[in-house]
Amino acid sequence: MDQAQARSWLAVAVAEARAGLAEGGIPIGAALFGADGTLLGRGHNRRVQDDDPSVHAETAAFRAAGRQRSYRGTTMVTTLSPCWYCSGLVRQFGISRVVIGEAVTFHGGHDWLAEHGVEIVLFDDADCVAMMREFIRERPELWHEDIGA
Repeated sequence: MDQAQARSWLAVAVAEARAGLAEGGIPIGAALFGADGTLLGRGHNRRVQDDDPSVHAETAAFRAAGRQRSYRGTTMVTTLSPCWYCSGLVRQFGISRVVIGEAVTFHGGHDWLAEHGVEIVLFDDADCVAMMREFIRERPELWHEDIGA
């Protein structure tokens, strides 16, 4: 995948993460792009805002995209390595590629995805790492409530 394209798509997910943080939530953002590069859906973790543990960033972006005839060739972009729940979503629907902002603060299921044919682009982006580290430092109880446990 073209690195410049991946970085521009990551910027969409970062903007979502910042929006979630501004709402008092967990700063994880995601976006789903079509095979032709069209933005299909974007979203951020809303577990806190919606009092719903299933609204991770990837699921929010996936839901915002609506039904697609096929997910072949699509790319899920996320600021943080996807947890097992979100990794399962990628596998279940055959999403072809995952672009990850960072896996320093949390190493999710992206190795498993790669083992099953999903293309992984991992940046370990300094801004994504700093955003999560600051959040974890300031809100450890919220972090450990779910993904950090």
